[in-house]
Amino acid sequence: MEEKQIEVGTIVNMKKGHPCGANEWEVVRIGADMKLKCINCSRIIMMPRIDFNKKIKKIVK
Repeated sequence: MEEKQIEVGTIVNMKKGHPCGANEWEVVRIGADMKLKCINCSRIIMMPRIDFNKKIKKIVK
């Protein structure tokens, strides 16, 4: 399987949107857990890398 080029500052679309209505997230931290910040409301969440790789739809920028 092809490895996605994810870096800090990358903006990604997730399969399921955030309750605020946005669907784009900025990657804030990379490790065993991924820290993501909502583009619309600036809420920060953390999720395991395995779940992140399953839920990512596409890389925007």
